[in-house]
Amino acid sequence: MEAQNAPRDVPDDEFLSLLQLAKQNDEEAILKLIDLFKGDILRVSKYIYTSEEDAVSDIILELLEMIKEENKE
Repeated sequence: MEAQNAPRDVPDDEFLSLLQLAKQNDEEAILKLIDLFKGDILRVSKYIYTSEEDAVSDIILELLEMIKEENKE
């Protein structure tokens, strides 16, 4: 059970590359980032008092907005 909850290790350079591509609206990079944080998103969604589906959508939306907002600075 411990291994099931273990975060996926991604080298820093790969993560930064995905982040940079996501800022440029690369759909594949965005999907990989969402997949990378999927376990955390699902875990946190249980503490939000809406349906799990709405909570997951809200968290993903916030993540994407944060990625895009960082590009404006």
